[in-house]
Amino acid sequence: MYLRRATTADLPAILRIVRRVVPLMQAAGNFQWEADYPNEAVFRVDIEREQLWVAELEGQVAGVAALTTDQDPEYAQADWDAAEPAVVTHRLAVDPEVQGRGVAAALLQQAEQLAAEWGLRSLRVNTNSENKATQQLFPKLGYRFAGEITLAFRPGLRFYCYEKRLDAAGR
Repeated sequence: MYLRRATTADLPAILRIVRRVVPLMQAAGNFQWEADYPNEAVFRVDIEREQLWVAELEGQVAGVAALTTDQDPEYAQADWDAAEPAVVTHRLAVDPEVQGRGVAAALLQQAEQLAAEWGLRSLRVNTNSENKATQQLFPKLGYRFAGEITLAFRPGLRFYCYEKRLDAAGR
């Protein structure tokens, strides 16, 4: 598996993954994403800010994640110090054909690498309360449940927050 920053040339593959993932999410009762979000404009901004990462398997884009320090104001609702800078994972998606092969874990490991490079000790992520797969994945990778929040831009949905603390050596 190869991880790298995404480029605009990756947009067709990224959007293809999202188009394949959204119906599966919704079929499972997870309405975190819709046909219009995340969209090309959102991913273009991520690319311009150099915060979008892709994972390649066998030369094909297999997964994507925005790794940022952006924390929604509602993060103050969670059981963590919202004022502390953190690497936050947004828009994590893995092609359904390769789910279960460690793509999401590799992208989350990249978040840890960035945290170490940037001198940050906290990793954060939120997921829809109906996303059972991520609720199993995050604790397996050392994230602790940090509470439930709502997000203004996704009314009516509940989100679970997870945080992973790194020691002073960045591990």
